[in-house]
Amino acid sequence: MEIKGFKFSAVEAAIKKPGRLDLALIFSEMPATLAAVFTTNKVKAAPVVLGMERAKDGICQAVVVNSGNANACTGTRGMEDARETSRLVAEGLGIPDEAVQVSSTGVIGVPLPMERLRGGVPKLVEGLESGALDDVAQAIMTTDTFPKLEARQGEAGGVGYTIAGIAKGAGMIMPNMATMLAFLVTDAAVEAGWLRTAFRQAVDASFNVITVDGDTSTNDTALLLANGAAGNLPIKEGTPEAARFMQELQDVVLTLARQIVRDGEGATKFVAITVKGASSVGEARQAAMAVANSSLVKTAFFGQDANWGRILAAVGYSGVAIDPDRVALFFDDVLMANNGVFAGGDAETRGSEVLRKKEFTVTVDLRLGEGSATVYTSDLSYDYVKINADYRT
Repeated sequence: MEIKGFKFSAVEAAIKKPGRLDLALIFSEMPATLAAVFTTNKVKAAPVVLGMERAKDGICQAVVVNSGNANACTGTRGMEDARETSRLVAEGLGIPDEAVQVSSTGVIGVPLPMERLRGGVPKLVEGLESGALDDVAQAIMTTDTFPKLEARQGEAGGVGYTIAGIAKGAGMIMPNMATMLAFLVTDAAVEAGWLRTAFRQAVDASFNVITVDGDTSTNDTALLLANGAAGNLPIKEGTPEAARFMQELQDVVLTLARQIVRDGEGATKFVAITVKGASSVGEARQAAMAVANSSLVKTAFFGQDANWGRILAAVGYSGVAIDPDRVALFFDDVLMANNGVFAGGDAETRGSEVLRKKEFTVTVDLRLGEGSATVYTSDLSYDYVKINADYRT
């Protein structure tokens, strides 16, 4: 997969423990237009604080990422370490320090082992000629069980381009902005203002509609770099080229978001929660997210228990407008409840059969309006507790 003007590298720096890639670099051979979205958590990691400051300029040429250590809740030293990491990369590449974005993921509250990063950065730069985006996808993993990578081809004015993206995340997932870490690159030329608008819209319809455990990370970061190396005229808002670019971008980020849910820590189910008939789209999403985050609902999914009452209870406490006597609920196409009461017949048996599948849809029809939204979630298993009970070891 060729993405013109971009190079990639990943090395083992033993940041948390040896034996895996854990330090990565994305490099654009020319300054790229940047669109960025960061966590809304008020406790922000040092690289997020630095990244938000630099993203205001809208230009980026390199992204350096480490896993194994979040560099969050590390005080003044954390900021100094983030800035030093940036300087090391900038010097190695011969680019301005301000053109580097730094990102971290892993254990919170532990200072970065800077001596290992100092040794790893030169190797990163050396590896740019032979590295691949796949290597970066592997290096940013923590509890992930597989690397997450997606790409699309597009065309603007007869010139072909590529949009490619990677992401990491399996736990601490209810982003409320983007998700854990996501990095996208395109060799298309795109008008800067519209790129930022398009990216926020794409994030809102993908990373903002997933949840694994209801936790918003201190490090959530999503970046999109567009370097124009494909040679097309800049894509502008309101054009057919912009519509096509937006569709391709949305396809990439939604696929990555769904991969994150499928890889939820200890997850055995991938579940789409659709709420329709709400008084607004916002209320539909609010109700769907309440269902998707309910521990009682998620454990019922794991146990393959067709306990539809837990779902209606979650909608009821979500804070949206609801008339309990009008609500209908489906597991896939099986009507479980109608007008707020059990549908009867063989609904229990058929509903349980749906919940035995690895993927299924829960639909709640409020029958109040035209608002509709879908969010994606996983079940909550024994393994989730095991993974997070000893995450730091």
